[in-house]
Amino acid sequence: MRIAFLGTPEFAVPSLKMLCESSHELFVISQPDKAKGRGYKCCSPAVICEAREAGLHTLQTDNISNGDSLQALKDFKPDLMITAAFGQILTQEVLDIPKYGCINVHASLLPKYRGASPIQAAIIYGETVTGITTMLTDIGLDTGDILLQREIEIQPDETAGELTQRLAVLGSEVLKDTIIALENGTLKRIPQDHSTATKCRTIKKSMAKMDFTKSAKQLHDFVRGMNPSPIAYASLNDVAVKFYKTRPHMDMHSDERPGTVIIASPKQGLFIAAGEGVLEVLEMQYPNSRCMEAKCVLNSKRLLGEVFS
Repeated sequence: MRIAFLGTPEFAVPSLKMLCESSHELFVISQPDKAKGRGYKCCSPAVICEAREAGLHTLQTDNISNGDSLQALKDFKPDLMITAAFGQILTQEVLDIPKYGCINVHASLLPKYRGASPIQAAIIYGETVTGITTMLTDIGLDTGDILLQREIEIQPDETAGELTQRLAVLGSEVLKDTIIALENGTLKRIPQDHSTATKCRTIKKSMAKMDFTKSAKQLHDFVRGMNPSPIAYASLNDVAVKFYKTRPHMDMHSDERPGTVIIASPKQGLFIAAGEGVLEVLEMQYPNSRCMEAKCVLNSKRLLGEVFS
């Protein structure tokens, strides 16, 4: 088949690699290069880097639905279109181009966590199971018919970054099975139960502040969900301190105000009162410093009795 693959970040790379090992003719479409890092160096999306290495025909655009980009897609005449974390909403005109429609690789068990941050949302809201859904894209936001689904357990201390890597691999496997079923004529469509749907927004830096009135378990899940980006933080004396790794102690209790440091020593570590239970901080970062073990930070900072907010 002639397949147009639309994807952008690392999550989409395993699916593209899988397609590269097939006999399908590929046209890869992604977002434009972006400036990253402290030096604002212009970097290509992970999908484009992989496509170039494989010698594939590529297109970068900030709007696949208009102008020359739309015409290029039409000229390719794809039998099938596949999206994996592409980052753009597709119009009906785009969806009508491929003969067999558009298959999306989505990192949740739809209809749960429709939207831009399903992996982070699953961790932040304390899920123990998530998965991959391939769906037939329609004009709505992740509302199309389900094709295949496969579950995966979320580990208790797993970060969003770590889970993304595992789901990316699983996504390529589910996509492969979906395409095989399509070619064999055995692919079934299952309408979503829209009454049970939940949505998740794009994660922004402004959403990363911790709320210590929540339980230690909820705070721990929040820290995991915000790692590797934008990283959870709390304010201490008007300084934003980032939290990379934590451990909840729901069996511990403190009468101190939530956010108060109740234990702080290089030997014992850093423990903060929460709305319920106590949160142990394992790795943290002060501005203009590197991420360090909390015990190492406590060699030079006295935090006992201080209050994070």
